[in-house]
Amino acid sequence: MIKNGILTCLLLLLASLAMANTEMGLEIAKERKVRDEGWRDSIATVSMLLKNALGETSSRELRVRTLEIEGDGDRGLTVFDEPRDVKGTAFLSYSHINSPDDQWLYLPRLKRVKRIASRNKSGPFMSSEFAYEDMTSFELKKYKFSYLREELIKGRETLVVEQIPTDEYSGYTRQVVWIDKDHYQPIRTEFYDRKGELLKTLHLEDYRQYLEQYWRAHVLTMINHQTGKSTVLTVHDLKFKVGLGEDDFNVATLKRIR
Repeated sequence: MIKNGILTCLLLLLASLAMANTEMGLEIAKERKVRDEGWRDSIATVSMLLKNALGETSSRELRVRTLEIEGDGDRGLTVFDEPRDVKGTAFLSYSHINSPDDQWLYLPRLKRVKRIASRNKSGPFMSSEFAYEDMTSFELKKYKFSYLREELIKGRETLVVEQIPTDEYSGYTRQVVWIDKDHYQPIRTEFYDRKGELLKTLHLEDYRQYLEQYWRAHVLTMINHQTGKSTVLTVHDLKFKVGLGEDDFNVATLKRIR
């Protein structure tokens, strides 16, 4: 009888702790989201460095436009300028809060726009170590959150949060995110595959502040632990509030993007 009572108390305690960690994880995610609202739109040029398991590299140059949508997720347009074999390729993404994202890819060689199906969004984005699902905005309803612990990384205090994707077609079973306590920006994310094995780690570095409020990483390094490959995105010439509108993110005009 006494043993049963102790076991019941222990189970109740564990359930309370789990609920507290869930609530704290969600509050951290909400704070992260709130601190990044109101930037409107942005443009940037980006260098992409692809590295294979043998250390061989290739590079690409691209332009990125983003637009904040009130009451919904962000819109993004990526256009490849170099090298010649990918020049003119355009990727358009509509992130959503309550429904699966919409994504399209224009391939100049085929002269057609391809819609990325939900079940294919775990695939590699333009042969990089980023997946199509990595190229969308952070939205609260895309995950279930749980606070794990605090941890010091390279002298920075971080909050470590587990994110479980709610999309049944996600290529990840969970993500573990290290969030800077001062600015609530992610500085590292681990991605676990459908077997629960560590697949990739994203390192976000060289954060800079814009409009006296918004922080953006200028070097993003995705390392694939299972293949030995990596992709580095380096951001240049980032500008905010340049006057972009919804017409700049139109599927019908993808073929004419230059």
